[in-house]
Amino acid sequence: MASTIENRRRTPELRTFGSVIRRLREAAGLKQAELAALVNVSRAYIGHVELGKTRCRLDFAKRLDGALKADGEVVAAWNGLLESIKSVKYAAYFVNFPKVESTAKLIRVYETHVVNGLFQTEEYASAIVMDPDILNTRMNRQKQVMSAPAPKIFVVLEESVLHRQVGARDAMRRQLEYLLELSERSGVRLQVLPTVYVEDARAAFTIATQADRSDAAYLVTGMGGMTSADPDDLANLHERFASLQAEALNVRDTRALIRRVIEERWT
Repeated sequence: MASTIENRRRTPELRTFGSVIRRLREAAGLKQAELAALVNVSRAYIGHVELGKTRCRLDFAKRLDGALKADGEVVAAWNGLLESIKSVKYAAYFVNFPKVESTAKLIRVYETHVVNGLFQTEEYASAIVMDPDILNTRMNRQKQVMSAPAPKIFVVLEESVLHRQVGARDAMRRQLEYLLELSERSGVRLQVLPTVYVEDARAAFTIATQADRSDAAYLVTGMGGMTSADPDDLANLHERFASLQAEALNVRDTRALIRRVIEERWT
């Protein structure tokens, strides 16, 4: 099983980049341990890069380029690697939504089990996402959506999410503190939904609205999720979100509840 996972991570692009490093290292007459010493990493890490088991950062590629006196060839290979994997690793059922989300002027989110990916700290996200590439994709997605000019974001979050431990206790405290910080932003409206029954509110969903008022929605399902632009689906979700907001605490009471949960459960 472990070897199967490892093979999935060793993409052709990573193996190609690794072969460039190996060729340049051998041409320089260096052993892996000698190159590792020059760039201040372990020999094993150099081995992983050459085998395509990991993707190094640009700053490390530049250090390799200097150590190997490669005159920019390593950096060029790294840039080629980046271009080849720009179709970032979203889960298959999510693949149509990130582009819509990144250009939205308004985002409405209902979450039932975990903090929405846009609002997750890296600590919290890393307890959910095991693959480092997917984690990196999630954090980059956050930066893209939340950077200026950021959309208006309205979130209804089930109260149980505040109590459900994801990762370490300290990570939960920092995650809730981050929610408080985000809730103070002018374009964010965060409301917690107490444990009440809301008709048809059975699963998490997100609606992304563009400047031209067109909508697309991402709906969580038992098998992952689906993206829809069907007018009937969207009309139903708009109505559902309005019902959820009506039952949720207001913004100020939401902040007070989050502070109380931090103090009573996560401090």
